[in-house]
Amino acid sequence: MRSTTMMITVAAVLAAVVLGFAVVLLVRLVRTRRSLRRAGLPTGPRWVFWGAVLYFVLPTDLLPDPVYLDDIAVLLLALRTLRGGVGRANGHESSL
Repeated sequence: MRSTTMMITVAAVLAAVVLGFAVVLLVRLVRTRRSLRRAGLPTGPRWVFWGAVLYFVLPTDLLPDPVYLDDIAVLLLALRTLRGGVGRANGHESSL
């Protein structure tokens, strides 16, 4: 019984850490898009940004929440797409 409680506690802590990382990525994505728009640089297709935000917020996922690994992958892909648009606008590729 005690080991089951310990496993549940560890799983909950891990889920909270992964969720925290996903939220940090979401904030970074929003800030990057805002900075690019202020600078007058292209932000890429709108659907990439809004699709990533909706995928994170909506409960329908490829992997059930609280497994946020797919959400993190979608947010990283959207962040890379936004930054890649800046590199193409400047004539070179930008790395994440």
